[in-house]
Amino acid sequence: MNKINTLNYQICTRCVMDTSDPEIVFDEHGVCNHCREFDEITRKRWFPNKEGERRLSEIVEKIKFLGRNQAYDCILGLSGGVDSSYLALKVKGFGLRPLVVHVDAGWNSELAVYNIEQVVNYCGFELHTHVMDWEEMKDLQAAYLRAEVANQDVPQDHAFFASLYHFAVKNGIKYILSGGNIATEGVFPTAWLHSAMDARNLHAIHRKYGKLPLRQYKTINIAQYYFIYPLILKMKTVRPLNYMEYNKAAALKLLKETVGYKEYERKHGESLFTKFYQNYYLPKKFGFDKRRPHLSSMILSGQISREEALKILEQPLYDLQELESDMEYVAKKLGFTTDELEKLTEPPGRHYSEYRNWDRTYYLLKKIQGVMETKLGRPFRNYS
Repeated sequence: MNKINTLNYQICTRCVMDTSDPEIVFDEHGVCNHCREFDEITRKRWFPNKEGERRLSEIVEKIKFLGRNQAYDCILGLSGGVDSSYLALKVKGFGLRPLVVHVDAGWNSELAVYNIEQVVNYCGFELHTHVMDWEEMKDLQAAYLRAEVANQDVPQDHAFFASLYHFAVKNGIKYILSGGNIATEGVFPTAWLHSAMDARNLHAIHRKYGKLPLRQYKTINIAQYYFIYPLILKMKTVRPLNYMEYNKAAALKLLKETVGYKEYERKHGESLFTKFYQNYYLPKKFGFDKRRPHLSSMILSGQISREEALKILEQPLYDLQELESDMEYVAKKLGFTTDELEKLTEPPGRHYSEYRNWDRTYYLLKKIQGVMETKLGRPFRNYS
């Protein structure tokens, strides 16, 4: 069920990205720009070797030193997914003292709750679960569906990152540890989804389609994200998995053996809404299959072959019975009928730029960043 028709799509001869990305460009050998960018730019930020070990050791020691007089020396967001769960085990091995934060936006699967408990109990970490106000979350997510934009995960994602920053500021923590990584997320078509950190876009969509005021839902504006947090408060986000040889299959095996972790049937199975959105809404309404960038990342990082990836893509995104059950659940939880929700998944979708957004400010900041990099002669990142 819900298999995307790719007969008219051109596919890269090296990875599995195709012309569902409107900005993709192929060379004379049929290799796409994502592969070239990975080789020429992204790979330079990835250190699965002794150099990464050295760099990570320096970062860990700095975190310990700066947090020596604090109750916690870093903050770690834990979703229950493989990446963040594996990172928690590594953080325990590093001897760090993280404040572990989980944001419950109302869509946790029972399996996610189980996995989070297993990881936290094994590591001996203190877990703070921030439960979002459901009526506000419900109203915001319903507004996003009515807006018909591609990135329906913004309400959850923005809440997750905003909560981490707010907790970090409250506890005087300078380092945020993220399970994001190049090995499985090194390829991403920017034309597909807009940034979840664009609070201006979020508020514009909610003003137009929402019905309740967002009193408890906290956001982060562009000034905080690009200036106040990194430059004034000296906060930094670190992705430790980029400084080691990270293999997802090996990480999953270790989690199963060490903490009794249970595997999800689908990527992002820890969130019932994300599962529905990525496996049904996004491919049906926009023709975007998020398995493609994920699998392409794993091809380029040497974790799977292109042939293996193509076989995975032949598998249906949803089982019919499972889809009907999830459709009914999501519709009821968000206050739609199944017919109303089904109609909202019909193409065409709308572009985020139809609503007020941060693009002009963002591009100005990128220009300033370029000037700073030229003057300093090195990369200058004025944001986490």
